Amino acid sequence: MCSVDSDICRRAFRRFVLPACLVVAAVGASAQSVPSPLPPEVEAALSRARLPRDALSVLVADAQDGRVPARLAHRAQEPVNPASVMKLVTTFAALDQLGPAYTWKTPVYIDGVVQGGSLKGDVYIQGQGDPTLVMERLWLLLRRLQGQGIQVIVGDIVLDRTAFEVPEHDPARFDGEPLRPYNAAPDALLLNFKSVSMGFVPDAAAGIARIQYDPPLAGVQRQGSVPLAAPGAECGDWRASLRAELTDPSRAAFQGVYPAACGERVWPVAYADPPGFAARAVEGMWREMGGKLTGSVRQGKVPAGLRPAFSTTSLTLAEVVRDVNKFSNNVMAQHVFLTLALQKNGVATFDGAREALRQWWQGRWGDVPMPVADNGAGLSREARISAQALGRMLQTAWTSPVMPELVASLPIVGVDGTLRRSKSRAGTAHLKTGSLRDVMAVAGYVHGASGRRYVLVAMVNHTGAAAARPALDALIDWTARDQ
Repeated sequence: MCSVDSDICRRAFRRFVLPACLVVAAVGASAQSVPSPLPPEVEAALSRARLPRDALSVLVADAQDGRVPARLAHRAQEPVNPASVMKLVTTFAALDQLGPAYTWKTPVYIDGVVQGGSLKGDVYIQGQGDPTLVMERLWLLLRRLQGQGIQVIVGDIVLDRTAFEVPEHDPARFDGEPLRPYNAAPDALLLNFKSVSMGFVPDAAAGIARIQYDPPLAGVQRQGSVPLAAPGAECGDWRASLRAELTDPSRAAFQGVYPAACGERVWPVAYADPPGFAARAVEGMWREMGGKLTGSVRQGKVPAGLRPAFSTTSLTLAEVVRDVNKFSNNVMAQHVFLTLALQKNGVATFDGAREALRQWWQGRWGDVPMPVADNGAGLSREARISAQALGRMLQTAWTSPVMPELVASLPIVGVDGTLRRSKSRAGTAHLKTGSLRDVMAVAGYVHGASGRRYVLVAMVNHTGAAAARPALDALIDWTARDQ
């Protein structure tokens, strides 16, 4: 053996030992090393939650330098269900390929002659995947149609939804909750997430709560008010107290009461007949705006050669990604995912989107095992990714030109989005959350006390995963305390 102070040893160190150390460092950053011990506070939190160590997959690594060994790697190579954390893959892929300024167009065609405020012919609205066509923007679209001099349509309004070829969707299949808006299926002409917002406004003098429905749906009977609960009744589970009957597409009724203590509340509900929602919403809005329609609103395809009269433009992809990640919007995430295929193939299918993702992933990271993305939203029992693979992607994203847009889209711990109630130290991290039955996850970036930035990926797959939140909070705090 020789002393490292000798010239010979220094040269040998530079020639042989240092390169070997760099290799080990690179391997460590990819979580190839022996699993690290979990921090004591994380172990304690898991124990209190009665969760085994092997329920957790975790990687904590430097955000900027992939050659630096990971601070923590535990079961990081195991593919697990990430729940909505999968949205990070979808949104970064879209930002990277389409650009933050990408927008969706919805062209409107007029096939006929306009005279004296009447159109003798048909109007075509062609959906191309805009995930932001909420009620207000539908109103603006129809207002622009009226700006073409049209108040009466002596014909039909035809909805062209052929840009998406997606399978039939049962909104109850995933979790038996068909009226939850998060179970809405993607649609080339997605209007208001196929959901109705019911607003309840108590009037103590009249003894009722008035109900407002947005958007108005043609042909649906709507109960205009509901009695108030007895004076002094607490708000509590006000939705259950209404005893709503919402499974009939032709009517909305309530057999219960509304507690005045709740004040004004809004209840968004997925429409009971999702395929019929767009037609009812367009006709209902058109008639409420004073427009007349002698025909019907029906499905169809824009005739070849017809040129659009105008187009509406969506919010930018950067703004859409913010809604997707801050509030974990599933149907918007699926639209972003399907748009990867739409841009490549001219029509959107889930198979096409998965192939577009595969090509992008392999072009970026080669042999790093790619995710099983399924529908791109994480609302899936089949989706899989390892902490190592997701961590590698997040390291690349940190040095990407679209890093600011991606990071700004993530919930801030203890401040907003799905992390506003987090018990971790407020403002220390930007993280996407994920939760399903048997899954709890977070992934993103943690800001260390030293000024360094870390990638954190932590995913719990276990029947008791719902109890894992304190362990994840402890892990976030441990990562932030890096001094």
